[in-house]
This record gives sequence, C-alpha cells and structure tokens, in this order.
Amino acid sequence: MATGNNTKRYETPNHPFQGERIVQEGDLLGRYGLKNKEELWRAQSELRNYRREARRLIGEAQGDLEAAEAAGEEFLDRLRRYGVLSEDDDISRVLGLDVTDILERRLQTVAYRKGLASTPEQARQFIVHGHVVVDDARVTRPSKTVEVVEEDGIAFDETSPLADELHPERAEGQE
Repeated sequence: MATGNNTKRYETPNHPFQGERIVQEGDLLGRYGLKNKEELWRAQSELRNYRREARRLIGEAQGDLEAAEAAGEEFLDRLRRYGVLSEDDDISRVLGLDVTDILERRLQTVAYRKGLASTPEQARQFIVHGHVVVDDARVTRPSKTVEVVEEDGIAFDETSPLADELHPERAEGQE
C-alpha cells in the first residue's frame, strides 16, 4: 500500500452505540479470530459493494436477470472464483449474501477450517509469522481472500518448524 494514502477501506456504523449490533460484532470477531472491528467493517463494506454492483446491474437490465448476468459476467466470475458464489448461483443470490460469506473466504478462516491451527487466532498467528504458504508462496496477510483453486495449496512452509507433524503447537489430527 502506498504511503500517504489516507483512503479508508471501510465504513463505520452510523450509530456509535447499539447494544445488539455490538454483541453481534463481538460474536463475529471471536468466531473468525479478527483482530479488531475494522477488519469486520472492511468485510461488511466489501459485501455492501458487491450488493450495490448487483443492484446496479439488475437495475440497468430493468429486472431481466439473464441480461444482468450477461452484463456482469466478470463481476460474477470473480465472486465464483473467490468461492463467495457457487457455480450455479445467479446474480440475485448476491443480494442475499451475508458478511459471514465474505469472512469464510479469508486465508485465516480457510487455514483454520483446513486444520492447520486449533483456533482462528492461532491460524492468524501462524500466517503473520510466515509459517503458511499458498501455492508455495509465503503469505503473511490473514485477510487475503483465498480463491477456490488456491485452497488445496494452503500448507505449512517446509522450512517452518511447524511443518514437522510432531510439533507441539500443531492441532490434533492434522494431515
């Protein structure tokens, strides 16, 4: 990221204190091992942008879903490549997406679900400390959106001490 770039990549909630929203955010932070609410708000903003684009495409096609899908083919292909949409989902499915659909595609979550770590927080630590590779390339950004084709390439770096299956920090029952 360029220095001097002060553009925020997320929107904060409109109202600073809403007990119910704060509880929901806290639950998501814990479930996905996020560092702070900014990461959650970034995912929510990404989802908002997806929905906005889908509404724009449907609106321009005047409700004709086939025409909207044809116009937004690259947009839908990108969402399918990232695993946010399945191959048979249409553009109207974008409007029904939840923030968890975005959070599930983070490297941190995918590494945890694959069993590389015993908690999402541990997965985050392994990634930040450079123990995890995606297709043999070290990635130190837990927020990286993982493409479907990259999923099988997520593993421990062979030079990492964690590559040893007997390492005490390895989660039980890993490959």
